[in-house]
Amino acid sequence: MDRRTFLTRAPLAAGAASLLAAPALAQSAPKIVWRMTSSFPKSLDTIFGAANTMAQIVSDATDGNFQLQVFAAGELVPGLQAADATAAGTVEACHTATYYYWGKDPTWALGTAVPFSLNARQMNAWLYYGDGIGLMNEFYAAQGLIGFPAGNTGVQMGGWYRKEINTLADLQGLKMRIGGFGGKVLEPLGVVPQQIAGGDIYPALEKGTIDAAEWVGPYDDEKLGFYKVAPNYYYPGFWEGGPTLTAMFNLAKWNELPKSYQVILEAAAKAANMDMLASYDQKNPAALKRLVAAGAQLKPFSSEILSAAFDSAMKIYAEMSASNAAFKKIHDSQQAFLKDAYLWAQIAEYNYDVFMMTQQQSGKL
Repeated sequence: MDRRTFLTRAPLAAGAASLLAAPALAQSAPKIVWRMTSSFPKSLDTIFGAANTMAQIVSDATDGNFQLQVFAAGELVPGLQAADATAAGTVEACHTATYYYWGKDPTWALGTAVPFSLNARQMNAWLYYGDGIGLMNEFYAAQGLIGFPAGNTGVQMGGWYRKEINTLADLQGLKMRIGGFGGKVLEPLGVVPQQIAGGDIYPALEKGTIDAAEWVGPYDDEKLGFYKVAPNYYYPGFWEGGPTLTAMFNLAKWNELPKSYQVILEAAAKAANMDMLASYDQKNPAALKRLVAAGAQLKPFSSEILSAAFDSAMKIYAEMSASNAAFKKIHDSQQAFLKDAYLWAQIAEYNYDVFMMTQQQSGKL
């Protein structure tokens, strides 16, 4: 073939190649729009924002071909029904805390947090490298779902109290806004758990209808003004040492996705997971300073209360493990991971942090 013939035929060959490639490209990157319902209101901008973070990454990574439309709690589905709606196919995806559904099966709670379990860093290690994601998805699959970590607040605060809580006797008859496992663990100690929506907590505290309430941590708590009517701010929130939020997808819809889209969704969830924790770590210190300046009284739970609550939790876990094989399998995995995690954490990490904290307290930082 001479040079002139090649030059005249080359554009035709290139055009034919592009025609052949176009259908394959379209098949690998189809235009898809999914609805993702959140369990959270827009006012909780950091928690709600994780779903928006995911949606932006998914859109950018697919040149806009794959869209997640994010809806706040109540816009399409009530917040506490997000996973149910996703499993039923009412929506394709949700962003939620799986412990909201523990009443159906306590195993659900292990995907978010249970009292005296993994902190945020340990939870991530267990999920990503301790087969936590695999174990949880084995359980979720039976519900018609698949899920991936997509956010963590870090250890939460222990709540706001109208009066000081110094001993176990102070818990007797205490009406506290707290749900899930936390309420179940505190109930044997005399606490009367109350289920109250976020917007109704402040007036209930103000009127004395309840004596205490837990929410999240300084940044989110500040918005609700609890310090004005219940100034005693206790720590730590031992029922939520490392609460993980989860992006969940309808399993049948997930299986229909191209592999590339599945990978992008997993990566977007991982990015949201890291982003939320970093965001709270940046926002909470300043919010705590403002709360203390406004009158909040920081107080630690006594060792008596923590020890009694720990014993209550261990008893409940033993009872649940005896009757629920799925719960036992996952909880045993978490507990085994936890033992080694704290074996390591008390060596370098703990001693470094304690030393640096003493420097901060002495004004050297």
